[in-house]
Amino acid sequence: MKTIGQQIKWDFKANGRLEIKDKNGNQIYIEASNGWSKCEYDSKGNIIYFENSDRFWRKYEYDSQDSLIYWEDSNGCGGDNRPKPYEDNVIVIDGKKYKLVKA
Repeated sequence: MKTIGQQIKWDFKANGRLEIKDKNGNQIYIEASNGWSKCEYDSKGNIIYFENSDRFWRKYEYDSQDSLIYWEDSNGCGGDNRPKPYEDNVIVIDGKKYKLVKA
């Protein structure tokens, strides 16, 4: 599959790297003579996906306050700070405590 630069016959020596931005000014594609990368953003401008020509990718998730709560990548790395809905939750029924656990 041809890159965007190859499709439009971009001259990297004359023009330098090729950059494409979305309507919000976020860089969604960049290509140089040695490779390319692309990004996707959510409606708030947070990066949610990155991929490059080396076949590396990374996905991101954010909470309602735009804090990064989860990410994973093609190397098997990641971080998970998503809330755990039943973690350490205790309810009381008729004076007796019950710990909620995930089934």
